[in-house]
Amino acid sequence: MTNRQPTDVKTLDQYGNPPLEWKRALDLLDAQPRSGVDFPTFVNTVDKTCRPHSAAIAGYWLDGAMYFVSGASTRKSGNIAENPACTITAHLKGMDLVLEGEASRVTDSGTLQSLASRYRELGWPVEVEGIAFMAPYTAPSGGPPPWNICRLEPRTVYGVAGEEPGGAPRWRFSNESQ
Repeated sequence: MTNRQPTDVKTLDQYGNPPLEWKRALDLLDAQPRSGVDFPTFVNTVDKTCRPHSAAIAGYWLDGAMYFVSGASTRKSGNIAENPACTITAHLKGMDLVLEGEASRVTDSGTLQSLASRYRELGWPVEVEGIAFMAPYTAPSGGPPPWNICRLEPRTVYGVAGEEPGGAPRWRFSNESQ
């Protein structure tokens, strides 16, 4: 998945800049610190009445997908259960991104263990219990444990470069798995 390439690239830049390479965004995602403070990231969902909701997340980019933790009783989890279509916005050093796709709950033991290990390296003492995370604490808005892990493999990504060379690309991907 890490080598997945866009099937369609378009520039949305009004100043005539050419489309930016997906590798630039991918390198920025791969290089970001894994902290919501240093890597402001939000998941945006809608409920069954189309009422929008945005919540800060500690996004973790790994193998071509964005992972995030969501308490089972939180609004974002309820919205995703009703309608998995969502966006994740990320403010990276030099580029802002909007990732569109469908969030799904991660239940694969190997993926959960890998992510738990990575979160522990960042200082969160999380353990996998069944198909969820357990820890003595989480973010104030995380809700009580257990915490689900969600994954969004983007179908479309929009970028706005804040550093030269400038540009505003749209990358579309073919997701056979979705």
